Amino acid sequence: MQDLNYFIGICFAINAGLLATFGLLLQKKVVNELPPGEKVGRNLLKKPLWIVGFICEMVLGSVFYLLAFTPPWGIGAALVPGLMAVGLIILAIGSIKILNERITKQDLIGIALMIGGITLLGFSKLETEVLESNLLDSGFILRAVIFSLVFLSISIFCQIFQSRTKDYKGIHLAIFSGSMYVISNFWVGVLMPLFGFVFGKGQFIVFFIITVVILIFSNIFGVFKMQQAFQHGRASSLIPIQQVPVQTGPIFIYFAIFMLVPPEFYSFPFMVVGVILIIVSSFLLARRQAQLEEIK
Repeated sequence: MQDLNYFIGICFAINAGLLATFGLLLQKKVVNELPPGEKVGRNLLKKPLWIVGFICEMVLGSVFYLLAFTPPWGIGAALVPGLMAVGLIILAIGSIKILNERITKQDLIGIALMIGGITLLGFSKLETEVLESNLLDSGFILRAVIFSLVFLSISIFCQIFQSRTKDYKGIHLAIFSGSMYVISNFWVGVLMPLFGFVFGKGQFIVFFIITVVILIFSNIFGVFKMQQAFQHGRASSLIPIQQVPVQTGPIFIYFAIFMLVPPEFYSFPFMVVGVILIIVSSFLLARRQAQLEEIK
């Protein structure tokens, strides 16, 4: 039974990655079909295919993501990110079949390096667990607020830069989107334990409400800015670039917020190599994206 639950957990994590990436591909397809000069906005909600993509990414993908952490089949934070990287394989195929994008060797190398980097981070076992004691600790709350403000500032800077230059708009907007998801992912990790506390202890109610508000707005901006990014570039470059802050953010959560030490002797080397691969991948894909934006 234990082996079966482990296998089910693996399937949940893989499905989460596949659904999230497939949903983004469908959204990108709809954005490609918008009339020239039309801005993304509420009109996307009138497009059935975009709605399907949104449901695949944000609803179904999130359900499988949470199930991959849920007992008895939960496999833990060490494995889930690496298994979800399978979605980037679908990205390479879908970009050709669904979006008719031309994939170069540089793109494939960049995607492969991103998959390798995410996988190493997943197996580094840099796992965190939110406890009631964390939520009552003023130092933890202060570090969490500073962390959120840092990534909010990154998003604001990206918005300013993309509005003042004709180049790199897609890259800046993708990083903006990814930074919003870093904030969202962290507070989801805080919100889940709150379900057990909020009904029993009144002091958690305000914290709970604030967390919900943060999640709503960070996800709205994450989705919206990615649609804007899609107007300036290819999914095969922008989706991996979006993943750079998403995948490296947990490292700061582990060391800067929870102030933990690596659990295994190989954890730190895996983390370092994983981050290097992600950075090299983002450089290759960003350079390719910049070349395309310059052509436009």
